[in-house]
This record gives sequence, C-alpha cells and structure tokens, in this order.
Amino acid sequence: KCPIMAKAKRAATPDSRREPLLDAAAELFASKGYAGTSTRDIAKAVGMLPGSIYYHFRSKEEILLAVYHEGVSRFTAALEVALETTSDPWEQLERACVTHVSILLDSGPYARIIAPEFIRSFPPEIRKELVAERDRYEKGFEKLIGALPLKPDVDPWLLKAALFGSLNWTPTWYHSGRYDAATIAKSFLRFFSSVLDDPKNVQGQL
Repeated sequence: KCPIMAKAKRAATPDSRREPLLDAAAELFASKGYAGTSTRDIAKAVGMLPGSIYYHFRSKEEILLAVYHEGVSRFTAALEVALETTSDPWEQLERACVTHVSILLDSGPYARIIAPEFIRSFPPEIRKELVAERDRYEKGFEKLIGALPLKPDVDPWLLKAALFGSLNWTPTWYHSGRYDAATIAKSFLRFFSSVLDDPKNVQGQL
C-alpha cells in the first residue's frame, strides 16, 4: 500500500465505522466497475447481511458518492501532509505533484476511482457531483499555482489543467523500473517552470 495514502487515510477518516464499507466498495468499483458491483457484493465483502448496508446508505449511488468523497479527502489529506514543512511556492507545487503521482502509480482503488476515465460513463447528474468533488481537490493545486511568480501572460487555471493532464496520464504509459514517481513529477514540473517562471524572480527556480 502507498505510504502517503496510508498516512492520509489516518488523517482523513480516523475511527470511522463506515471505513471498511467504503474500502470494500472502492475495491469493487475499481475492479468490477460501478455497474458490475451490487450492494450485495459490497455487503458480502465486509461480512454484512445485504439488508444491513442500508443502515449506512440509502442506495448504491449514495455509496458511490461517499466513496468518491472519501477518495478526494484522502488525496487532499496526503497533499496537506506533503506541504507541512515548506513554504516556498515552487517546492510546495513540486511536493504536491510528487504526492499526486505517487498515489496514482500505487494503483490503489481510490486512485483508480478518482481517475477521470472512471466517471465518464455515468449519467450527467451523477457525473456532475463527482466532478464537483474532484474539483475540490484540484482547488488545492490552483491555490499553489496562484502563489507562483508566473509571467503576467500565464493563465493559472490553464496551467493547472495542462499540468494535471500530464500527471494524470502517467499511469497509462508507466512501466515500473525506468522512472520513479518523484523523477516523473519533478521532470514534468521542471518542463513547465522553465518557460513559466518570471525571470525577474530569482527564487522561482527548481
């Protein structure tokens, strides 16, 4: 298991009675898909009677939303942990990127569910809620990018979109052994910083 996500898990959901249910649902949604998973499957995975699951959730859709919220909370908590000991804008963004890629390459169930391709097949009303949850996490990156000494003509939101697109694509092409998560994230960010940093700011160098 990814140590970054494990630490974030403790920070995000301490002593949660619903945690085993959410973990089981995340694993099943990630491996079998949302449509291929029933509430009976989730209940069975945690040794619960099928009807007992409705004590915690009213529907499978509500379970999905709770799982997605939990995943976003763990990503966010991991991000907060990574930023605890530095205030330098570029270093903060670098640590955030390394954390993000590390979780993605761990291929845990929450990482697979948060991935953009997971939600593309859902109806618009559900997809809208899931995207809103994901945006909550990405706003942390928007804040970090907003603190950078960027050139005046750089759009921070578009920079975030371009950077996230690069980072999120990593699991598609990644093969273990050639690069590690830190090397990938730092290299991507270096590519961006070399053309985005305001040359008048001498502290904006990685």
